[in-house]
Amino acid sequence: MKRRLVVAAVLLATATTARAAEDPLKVCLDENLPPLSMHQRGKPDSGFDVALAQAVAGRLGRPLKIQWFESKLDESSSPALEANALLSDGRCALVGSYALTKDALAVPGVKTAKLPDFEGATRDDRRRRAPVGVLAPSQPYVYSPLTVVLGEKARGRKISGIGDLAGLRIAIESGTLADAILMTFEKGRLIDNITHLVPGRDDLLGALNRGDFDATLLDLRRFDAHRAAHPDTKLTASGYYYPIGVNRGYVGLASDPALIVAVNKALSDLQAAGTIADLAKAAGLTYLPPVEPAILGDQLQKVLQQ
Repeated sequence: MKRRLVVAAVLLATATTARAAEDPLKVCLDENLPPLSMHQRGKPDSGFDVALAQAVAGRLGRPLKIQWFESKLDESSSPALEANALLSDGRCALVGSYALTKDALAVPGVKTAKLPDFEGATRDDRRRRAPVGVLAPSQPYVYSPLTVVLGEKARGRKISGIGDLAGLRIAIESGTLADAILMTFEKGRLIDNITHLVPGRDDLLGALNRGDFDATLLDLRRFDAHRAAHPDTKLTASGYYYPIGVNRGYVGLASDPALIVAVNKALSDLQAAGTIADLAKAAGLTYLPPVEPAILGDQLQKVLQQ
């Protein structure tokens, strides 16, 4: 009798493990964040985060299921609450390319949050709010800095710091981190050289490419996307990265610590094998390894207040 119970327990455990392995790893990705992730009707899904999610799922022995969502640029949106809502609503277990900052990982000050528009959402989904939990980050897998991009007339200008932009016609998007950095540099030294454009309405890199401006400061990812879409661009990379940037990684819920542990192990193995750098190169993403601190605190605020 005892032997039959032991055999039954082993069979049950084996079946449970097998079912867990068959459960897909659900990862939420932004549908329009090239070259990190792209989802367009009639075209295959692409991007660094798509390939990385596939590699992580493979390491975990699970199939991958991507939940695509759209993050809109407006003053009322909160990327942290949108990610939390997607996770807490069970749309996915991980959100990819999450900016690992202290503020973005803080315990929410609200109990519910509105879901972003996601693939398969119903009218009711677009109206309702989801209860939110506490976020837990994975280890970072890529570093995302701001970089100076130069127009044709400034080609060859050596940029080793923000001060080297003096005398150039600078374009910047209003309300962005880059805007704050340039406007406050040395108590406003560059203000007279700066023209503000409206994010989402004005074409920053297009204006720079036309020769309307000489330089800008923006996320390196965006310049990678521009170069991929416009191989004949007149814009050039300065090679300068602002010294304070942000790591990107996965974020899940603190209520599932085992998943974060497993994902960290997978990321460590992929990093050691050079796979993450190879996936970035294949996707057209300039790969920079994560830096310390893994989670950005108030370092940037201190610089802006100087």
